[in-house]
Amino acid sequence: MKLNSSIQHNLYGHHEIFNHLCKLCLHNKLPNKILLSGEKGIGKATLGYHLINFVLSEDEENSYDIKNNEINVENKSFKLIQNKSNPNFNLIDVAEDKKNIDINQIRDLIINLNKSSFNKKKRFVLIDNIELLNLNSINALLKVLEEPNENINFILINNNKRILPTLKSRCLNFKIFLTNDQSIEIINQLINDDVHNLINQDLLSYFITPGKLYELLKLAEDYDLDLKNSNLDIFLKSLITSKAYKKSKPIIQLIYSFIEVYFRNNISTKNINLFHHYHYFLKKINDTKIYNLDEETLLMEFEDKVLNG
Repeated sequence: MKLNSSIQHNLYGHHEIFNHLCKLCLHNKLPNKILLSGEKGIGKATLGYHLINFVLSEDEENSYDIKNNEINVENKSFKLIQNKSNPNFNLIDVAEDKKNIDINQIRDLIINLNKSSFNKKKRFVLIDNIELLNLNSINALLKVLEEPNENINFILINNNKRILPTLKSRCLNFKIFLTNDQSIEIINQLINDDVHNLINQDLLSYFITPGKLYELLKLAEDYDLDLKNSNLDIFLKSLITSKAYKKSKPIIQLIYSFIEVYFRNNISTKNINLFHHYHYFLKKINDTKIYNLDEETLLMEFEDKVLNG
């Protein structure tokens, strides 16, 4: 289960950059093409939604609470976004059954933006996971970014992945980050508990964003995974030997990410054998994802050659 950025009415962290963007809005100097770059799960999309509500709710009842960095859940613009019926807001993200944001999504966006506005408010386009735009989608998007219609603002979300320079150069890039202490503080606020009581420190040290920690906790809750009494090696082995990966795709993705972490944590120039395993298994993971190969064969081989080797 992922955190839904659109319903996070509290903004945890990022107050300095948010207040800076709000001041730009108040002085009518907000750039109409913003790129928010940072680690996945750090709160970039939530920051974008708060900025959008700050602008759209300005002349409405229950407007944005700038003092407490909080969206009023009774606000009209907020409710319309939840209902996917806000005429001043468009969301573009990769569909659940797709690997990329395809050209048809951008074409539909362009048609929508060319329609007359129902009001004189700013219109916002939030594009999440822009690194998942395919080449055709990027080319179509570049045209509308080059000369956007009046009063249209783009907020692009990038998860620290490489994107085309032609796309990046058209936006003002804001780098978003949190310290480890800030990430722990935020996840504690989200779960109303101390994450150290729930996750072994060895596992905790590999998760650097509140979003990833939250997903890990929800996955453990849904599938009864022991995070408190397991270090990385034990946890990986238990997931493989119990065949927990057959229960859901998120567990498979979790195992793949932990395999990468395992290699990064243990590899060294002195361990040539592990170094070769590293490249071999990363390629095999990539091939398995692309060609939809059998995960069980891959994971059993990893257990035999690496964890038990």
